[in-house]
Amino acid sequence: MPKSTIAAGFASALLDYACARGVDRGTLLRASGLADADLDTQDARVPLEGYQALIATAIGETGDTALLLRHTLESRLETMSIVGQIVHSSGSMVHSLAQLNRYARLMADVDIMKGTDRFDVLDRGGELWIVDHLPVPDGEYIGIEASFARFISEFRRSFPDRIFAIEMHVTYAPPPHAAEYPELFRIPVRFNAGRNALRIDRFWLETDFDPGNAYIFGIFTGHADALLEELRSAQSVRGKVEAAILPELHKGSLSMDRVAVALAMSRQTLYRRLKDEGVTFAEVHDDLRQRMARDYLRARKVSVNETAYLLGFSEASSFVRAFKRWTGMSPTAFRDLAAG
Repeated sequence: MPKSTIAAGFASALLDYACARGVDRGTLLRASGLADADLDTQDARVPLEGYQALIATAIGETGDTALLLRHTLESRLETMSIVGQIVHSSGSMVHSLAQLNRYARLMADVDIMKGTDRFDVLDRGGELWIVDHLPVPDGEYIGIEASFARFISEFRRSFPDRIFAIEMHVTYAPPPHAAEYPELFRIPVRFNAGRNALRIDRFWLETDFDPGNAYIFGIFTGHADALLEELRSAQSVRGKVEAAILPELHKGSLSMDRVAVALAMSRQTLYRRLKDEGVTFAEVHDDLRQRMARDYLRARKVSVNETAYLLGFSEASSFVRAFKRWTGMSPTAFRDLAAG
């Protein structure tokens, strides 16, 4: 089963924050199993367990159980993840929440929601609540308190003259630093509640943000969609099969048995796991050929005959027939259209 990951920007920001509070950088890196090179790009992925070890070590070294909470309240999401840029370019509170649900995996890729949205907006009895549906073990507070702190801090910073949060309900018992909640959250908090929810002012349901730049929003979401696809490919069996056969694509006939061996599984297991993802080995091979054909022809650096060879077709005529099946046009017509 794939290991959970988190955007490197979160680990990098927390590392800097803890160091600024006097914790030795080397101690934090060694405890987390991370290196500075792992944190160079905010969109890179680092193991979630490494980030959790970083949190635990930072708390242990400072003796401050509220360290992650303080860091969340004092930091900016857009400096740690592309999701922050998207949220701040959204048209309304509801729209921004939809983006959080859509791109949540880019922040922390935790396979726990099983395809359902993490956040929901409920309007009940005249009260407006943001509900966090993240399942958490009894007694766990760090993730939920940081989640609500992020909402509160981002709205406080962007709209300092407007009330956002009114009260907070959490399922956990008072944490060791509960006495600091009034100063940090500045709203009433009910512990041991039946759900994790943040009550907000109705103003935010009925108000649009200042119109943003739709072009910039499109750039951000386009980049985020590409990152999601990379994440999916890296963790799916299909993605691993594609990575295994890509260097061998020019050889034409590819053995499923050889790919299974390369992936350290039996042929039957590979067949079953691909079936679970709704594809067959032949379909993965065919689709990869199609995508690579489009890339080669758009780049216009190789001829149609050379493209056929690179994709493992024994004859150019076979490639032409396959390309017409994929796209409805000849490779030459597609190449000319891409150039135009």
